[in-house]
Amino acid sequence: MITLPLPRPCLRMLPLTVLLVTLSFAHAQSVYRIVGPDGKVTFSDRPPAAGKDTPAGTKVTSGGTTNPALPYELKLTVAKFPITLYTSTNCNPCANAKALLNQRGVPYTEKSIATNEDLAALQKLSGDTQLPFGTIGSQQIKGFSSLDWAQYLDAAGYPTRSQLPQGYRNPEPSPLIAMAKPAAPAASAPEAIRTPTSRAPVTPRPQAIDPKSNPAGIRF
Repeated sequence: MITLPLPRPCLRMLPLTVLLVTLSFAHAQSVYRIVGPDGKVTFSDRPPAAGKDTPAGTKVTSGGTTNPALPYELKLTVAKFPITLYTSTNCNPCANAKALLNQRGVPYTEKSIATNEDLAALQKLSGDTQLPFGTIGSQQIKGFSSLDWAQYLDAAGYPTRSQLPQGYRNPEPSPLIAMAKPAAPAASAPEAIRTPTSRAPVTPRPQAIDPKSNPAGIRF
């Protein structure tokens, strides 16, 4: 194999290119949610400048930092075989599973089991209540064995060493069953349009989770 020397102009551009790439990873910008005094909501990567140009009553909240892009090969693996990890507090095997994923630099989504509703949903998904419980694509892993988890991760094509860019963070854990906010009461109809046959609206029952369903939606 013959290696050609780089032209001098290319050599001069190398330090600048490296600097730009470094800054692109180091500068993971914050996302700000800006609510104006009129209630209008906008999003920006820059906070509004304080001063006379900022209308009174403006509220600003930070939505955290945006993650840098994953390497191409890892991004393809995550798209084909996404990982969801079901955990609970004070669960040592759960902590071991997360430590393994973090050590290998594996992106994953964490679902926390904290209520009876969460526990019932977990039992329908996995067939029991053993934790941790994980899905890699369509495959299910119950409990924690470093050997078993490593074999599944290897088969899916995840790297053995972290390739995550600097500043990457997995999403915060979220409940398996989201607590729905109570619906606002319906406004009473005027007397003129009320009829004796009016009935209260029927609230549909939530559908039961199919135990054979696959949260990831991917089959090996």
